[in-house]
Amino acid sequence: MDIYKTLLRPLIFSNVQPDPEWWHHQTMQTLRALEATSGSPPGDWVKSQVGRICCFAAPSLEVNLWGLRFPNPIGLAAGFDKNGEASTVWPSLGFGFMEMGTVTYHPQPGNPRPRMFRLPADLAAINRMGFNNQGAEALAQKLAFVKDKKGIHLPVPLGINLGKSKITPIEEAPGDYLASFRLLKSWGDYFAVNVSSPNTPGLRSLQAANQLAPILDALQQENQGEKPILVKIAPDLAWEDIAEIIAVANQYQLAGIIATNTTISRDNLETKIINLTGQPVTEEAGGLSGAPLRQRSTEVIRFIYQQTGGKLPIIGTGGIFTAADAWEKITAGATLLEAYTGLIYEGPLMVRHILEGLVAKLEENGLNSITEAVGFAGKL
Repeated sequence: MDIYKTLLRPLIFSNVQPDPEWWHHQTMQTLRALEATSGSPPGDWVKSQVGRICCFAAPSLEVNLWGLRFPNPIGLAAGFDKNGEASTVWPSLGFGFMEMGTVTYHPQPGNPRPRMFRLPADLAAINRMGFNNQGAEALAQKLAFVKDKKGIHLPVPLGINLGKSKITPIEEAPGDYLASFRLLKSWGDYFAVNVSSPNTPGLRSLQAANQLAPILDALQQENQGEKPILVKIAPDLAWEDIAEIIAVANQYQLAGIIATNTTISRDNLETKIINLTGQPVTEEAGGLSGAPLRQRSTEVIRFIYQQTGGKLPIIGTGGIFTAADAWEKITAGATLLEAYTGLIYEGPLMVRHILEGLVAKLEENGLNSITEAVGFAGKL
């Protein structure tokens, strides 16, 4: 029996506490408590028991990319653990990698509440969090404590998602991203440049080639090829804009593209009114994630894969709930995947179910490795 779906989700989705952010806070509080015991026999025993239930391993699911070993292609998307509070716990939930953040150089509270909404009829969510986080220095200290002071070796790669501080003017964005990168460079296995969140004023303008180039130039001059750097793009871009980003990514030798962030579209939603505010869904600002994003994000993945001949790795995200969703994105061209909203609806067994399903898909198609499935749909 899936306890989450039968017992916990009905409670979480009830009106006992209607604010999804409150539930998120409770989840993170639990994970923080478990994180605090990492390195101790009781804490490690609890995590091993969680891992026994939630994890699934198979050699065919391993991915080797950027000199890193990913035990499986399913990662935790940025936004769930902004401050790196549970970095030792996520692997026990089955994730093959995890992306912390979005983190900004300056600590910031984010937008006023309420700022997170569920749309159960659409298997979706809207958030306008606004990069609420404790800042790059605080994240660096947390990761240093785990890795240096506690001496814990994380069993999966850890990515860090970088955003622009709200108080930093757009024209000073390169320096802002660079300052965060300098603080965190030692602690992340890869870095994602987030220029696509709809919740920081003006941020999406940084996706324009002439705005993005100075940011990537500053980061790569500092990086000197040490860490993989990717850019995360919006699903709402026109094809020609995505093509320009691909050109800039190649020019600055980026390690890949994350496709995609949340969407500002509200097309074809079943939900008409947001219960928490009583406002029409079309009037609630923020990025939409979950099932309604699935098709568009896959289309963007397919476009990037085709435009680059499969030479620029893609992390696919958007509407991943099941093995079928994951398979669709991998065969469209994604090498790795990330999930967030799916975890809210499917619960902690989601990753295991997806991985078991992916192994079955490989067997059905006569493939030996998940990397053989990347772009497979275009080869049929």
